[in-house]
Amino acid sequence: MDACYLDTSVLVAALGNERRTASSQDWLAAQVAQDLFISEWVITEFSSALALKLRTGQIKEEHRAECLAGFARLVERSLTVLPVSSSDFRAAARLSDQQQISVRAGDALHLAVCAAHGLRMITLDKALAQASTTLAVPAKLL
Repeated sequence: MDACYLDTSVLVAALGNERRTASSQDWLAAQVAQDLFISEWVITEFSSALALKLRTGQIKEEHRAECLAGFARLVERSLTVLPVSSSDFRAAARLSDQQQISVRAGDALHLAVCAAHGLRMITLDKALAQASTTLAVPAKLL
């Protein structure tokens, strides 16, 4: 199995109560822990996604706390966390400048880190998977 960079969407789905929860959990369970990578940015985005769900009434505080605890356990036991360097931010800025791929800043940062480490992007986001392919970064859309 290839080493994989997990986009935040996969982890939010796996640990939340969403339409893609079961399939995301099944995919994660079938992977080898040493092959799973995230960046420090994923940690920030994960917390932000749960805070947004709480503010918009999609989840209750108890569910948010359970998801954050589950995420912390998953990171500790199964995920390698990659730092985000200043060169990753500069690469993300260059990606964001390319109108033909049309990625938001956060997704550009995911792509920059993923490409810098030679990983395959795993995502539930069709636009991110397409941008990965356009940039010759291997991707799998779950």
